[in-house]
Amino acid sequence: MGTSPGRGSLRPPKVAYFSMEVALSESIPTFSGGLGVLAGDTLRSAADLGVPMVGVTLLYRKGYFQQELDARGVQIEHAVSWAPEDYLDLLDPIATVTIEGRPVNLRCWRYDIVGVGGHIVPVYLLDASVKTNSEFDQTLTDHLYGGDEHYRLCQELILGVGGVEMLSKIGHHDIETYHMNEGHSALLALRLVERRLAKQDNRFPSSEDIAEIRRHCVFTTHTPVPAGHDEFSGNLVRQVLGLNRSTLLFSTGFTGHDRLNMTHLALHHSNYVNGVAMKHGEVSRLMFPNYRVKALTNGVHAATWTASSVQELYDREIPEWRHDNVYLRYAINIELSEIRRAHQEAKIKLLQAVEAETGERLDPQVFTIGFARRATGYKRAPMFMSDPARIREIVERSGALQVIYGGKAHPRDDGGKANIRKIFEAAGKLRDAVKIVYIPNYEWRWGRLITGGVDLWLNTPIKTREASGTSGMKCALNGVPSLSTLDGWWIEGHVEGLTGWSIDDDNGSEAEEIASMYDKLEKVILPLYYKDPDGYATVMRSSMALNGSFFNTQRMLLQYIFNAYATTARV
Repeated sequence: MGTSPGRGSLRPPKVAYFSMEVALSESIPTFSGGLGVLAGDTLRSAADLGVPMVGVTLLYRKGYFQQELDARGVQIEHAVSWAPEDYLDLLDPIATVTIEGRPVNLRCWRYDIVGVGGHIVPVYLLDASVKTNSEFDQTLTDHLYGGDEHYRLCQELILGVGGVEMLSKIGHHDIETYHMNEGHSALLALRLVERRLAKQDNRFPSSEDIAEIRRHCVFTTHTPVPAGHDEFSGNLVRQVLGLNRSTLLFSTGFTGHDRLNMTHLALHHSNYVNGVAMKHGEVSRLMFPNYRVKALTNGVHAATWTASSVQELYDREIPEWRHDNVYLRYAINIELSEIRRAHQEAKIKLLQAVEAETGERLDPQVFTIGFARRATGYKRAPMFMSDPARIREIVERSGALQVIYGGKAHPRDDGGKANIRKIFEAAGKLRDAVKIVYIPNYEWRWGRLITGGVDLWLNTPIKTREASGTSGMKCALNGVPSLSTLDGWWIEGHVEGLTGWSIDDDNGSEAEEIASMYDKLEKVILPLYYKDPDGYATVMRSSMALNGSFFNTQRMLLQYIFNAYATTARV
């Protein structure tokens, strides 16, 4: 078992990392956005560091969805088709969970993540598509974030309870820490309570029992608004879990109401709880004043999200970076001309892919803005398009620009879908002045291309609504600075004019934010790009050295080891 750099005496415990979605590879559609990418990047860093960790998630035979956009920007969803046997190994063990009083059998597929030094982190994907199950039960692991509340609770029961059972069936009897990546898997705590009570022949847990369960659980919350936390009625819980199990669940003291809030369940049974950025930690402490919520800022897996041309540059200049991401700090010594060359190569690769996908030919000499992420309301994708006349002024006064958009709206998110249509409408009005493309079906491949190839990353979330955000971190690894509202990770990564620029709002109004965004583009960013290439490349280099070296999952995972997993570590 590997040890962490600089802390050779601390060995992390065996960790089981539970997540509703995990981004394993471009070909495996078991994720929808940032939560899954974070989970995959965490497990990849665990493999790189030699951390004894396993991942647990669901298989999702029909994935999330394929996005098609018509000429007006109307989103059309199509089912995903893939063959798990082409990418995963089917294991022999069968685990069983009880749903509505009937046994539901689960099988398990394995995917191995191999680290830079050869260490393997296995990921187990639970699959209810077993012939002995009813036709409905076989569909329970088909869709990511699909179905109604009943379907969702069944899935979360499979993930939490079924996941714990499957680990035992596989032979993982040495798990010391259960890390819940968001509240979807919180029912694992119920299964741990049941196991403890079975050894004591007790019906209900004591405070000492709950304290012992807490000692083994870590919970990371990602949602800064109350409405984003899964909650189920007591009647539905009793229907799905059964009377005895639901009675035990509500006896553990995590709620005073006849409702199951998955976040509160996870909070109540965890010894270490954290938000995913410093500001998000503050917001979470206000949301959950009865719990000690720490802050541990997210990161991204450096080697996964760095463009190939930039990887080659790092390999030449700072070859240690793959094993130890802190070495990216020395990117500050790379020649500016080399940074420009590597970036231009990534940019050309992006623009070639855009032309192949959309037929639109973008100019590699024109300043290119990227905005690609989930098309949900609080991220305000149409904000840049708020004033087409002002955009025309900026182009006339400060130089040409082009914009690349991407992002899916959840099938039930009418507001997100409307935002996509707004972008298409505004793009039509600006067609003669600014080229604007919207990449359909934004996923892994496009995430890597866009964050590596644009010249500026635009980020406009409503303040306090962005728990962390990670796309801008990917950009930093590639030397792409951000222009963003001060929220999530950017509060920590922003140094004005050095790593990027802030969108300001002294009085908290959107109108002020829009004016600030346009003014900085016109008066600061575009003039720097076109008139002082070395000046712009200096900002790019600072983004690599200051933000790339810190906002990565290697640093993040080491912080989890030192702060969260340390309660069960053997020193």
